[in-house]
Amino acid sequence: MLTRPGFRVCYICGREFGSQSLAIHEPKCMEKWHIENDKLPKHLRRAEPSKPQSLTGGAYDIKAANEAAYQSAQAQLSPCENCGRTFLPDRLPVHQRSCRPKDASRSIIRCLNECPDFQKC
Repeated sequence: MLTRPGFRVCYICGREFGSQSLAIHEPKCMEKWHIENDKLPKHLRRAEPSKPQSLTGGAYDIKAANEAAYQSAQAQLSPCENCGRTFLPDRLPVHQRSCRPKDASRSIIRCLNECPDFQKC
């Protein structure tokens, strides 16, 4: 993951913030996360993200901390059952309305390529 120098990654949402801003952002982000998570159907709800421990060798390594925070944020994404792409849990139902299983989409594409008059297929 590439981050701008001096910026830290939020372990909840994966966005970058200055070191002072991150301390202000994290509590509000967690509050928003709880509100959004509670709105989801039970099968899409996630466990609360925990702040990663990224101290290595007793020294603070900002790159390791950012990578751990980024991985934590990525773990909150939900995969689509049809295509495997990952989404924030509240965006997954929106995607799934238009996503079709791989076999179905291939058959439509095949039909488009093979049939000069798609409406008659």
